[in-house]
Amino acid sequence: MIKTLYIRVVLTFLVSVIAGTVISFFMSTLIFEDKLNENARINLRNFAQDIVQIYKILPLHEADSFVSGMKQLDSYHIRIYEASGQFQSYGKYHEDQPAAVSTEQLQKVLGGGVVQDTPNGIATVLLGLPLKTEMGTKAMFLETLAPPSSSFVVKWALIFASCSLIVGSILILIASIFLVRPIKKLTKATKRIAAGDFNVKLNIKQTGELGTLARSFEDMMRDLQQLEQMRREFVTNVSHEVQSPLTSISGYAQALKQVNLADHERSRYLDIIIAETKRISKMSDSLLKLSVLESQSQQPRLVTLSLDEQIRRVIVALQPQWSARNIHFELELQNVKVTADHDQLNQVWTNILSNGIKFSKDGGGVIHVSIKLDVKIVIVRISDTGIGIPLEDQKRIFERFFKADRSHSRKYDGSGMGLAIVKQIVSLHQGDIVVESEVGQGTTFIVSLPITPPTDI
Repeated sequence: MIKTLYIRVVLTFLVSVIAGTVISFFMSTLIFEDKLNENARINLRNFAQDIVQIYKILPLHEADSFVSGMKQLDSYHIRIYEASGQFQSYGKYHEDQPAAVSTEQLQKVLGGGVVQDTPNGIATVLLGLPLKTEMGTKAMFLETLAPPSSSFVVKWALIFASCSLIVGSILILIASIFLVRPIKKLTKATKRIAAGDFNVKLNIKQTGELGTLARSFEDMMRDLQQLEQMRREFVTNVSHEVQSPLTSISGYAQALKQVNLADHERSRYLDIIIAETKRISKMSDSLLKLSVLESQSQQPRLVTLSLDEQIRRVIVALQPQWSARNIHFELELQNVKVTADHDQLNQVWTNILSNGIKFSKDGGGVIHVSIKLDVKIVIVRISDTGIGIPLEDQKRIFERFFKADRSHSRKYDGSGMGLAIVKQIVSLHQGDIVVESEVGQGTTFIVSLPITPPTDI
């Protein structure tokens, strides 16, 4: 079994060329032969009628002398048979021997019949006619001689077919190399990507199907490279986020082994261990939730809900956080009903409002929430007067584990997963979320949701 694509392509082309050449040659030969034979028959009949007229008009010896001197004998051969089977021959053969005349053919012509045959292929016709002379009826057989031009045509056709086959095969071999080369490049690139090397350049300039395949392959390679980078960052971030609380738990657990440890110190260490354990648990829960959302294994359970009422309930649920820090809310909530997943949207408002509370200033911080209806889309704006987000970080805040407050990481607790979850939930509802922020001036999140999302979410 042939496994190499190059050999298969070459053999396919060669078989096609050979078969096409042979079939075309035989078809053209058949057509060419029929036309030549038909022309030869017409010319031979006319020449035979002329001979018959000559023998009718002239005495036998004069007719024989006249016929023997005719220039047409370069193309025709004449045999005049007696009843005994003896014959007189006129003209010379170029290459082949004269066609045999059977006894049946001879008797048929002597009896007044006509014989016509093509014994030697292209442009050769044997014609038998009765010839009436003063010495009685004789049988005249005329035969066209294969002209030099016809044999030349056959030889030329054979040489042409052979040359065409050879040249065509060479061109196919060369063309196959260029055809298979991009596929070999793709194969090598696939092996390199499988080994983890994404710095592959195909340099395939073709514009046909192979070119389209190469462009798709390059797009896939860039996506894989991005996914690999995201995977590495994810592993690094998870390791970093888990290592910090584990280090604290391990350190304080070791400290608890001290015999002379004061009760208040022991209680404080235990509180820290419990807090760090909750931190790991919360991060694990967020990772699981985000994984489920990204895999879309849990489809949104759509219900019709009052959006303004839902946001009010979330604010009330978060009251212990904002009232303790003397943060105020300004609400401008239009009565709007939407079709969405209640629990998922509840998570969106909880995460955004919790961030707004966390980064707002104590005593005087204000969070403004508004709902506006725009045709078939509802727009929710949540603004705070907190520390703000630098411009270079605003494009990355929806990435998992990303924290815009790196310089305040100890002051503002969090895993960096909340906004990634928000982004995924909004996307599942065919909506959009953008951020507007200025350092020191606060942050505004703008969530746009369709009132009735498409049924295929």
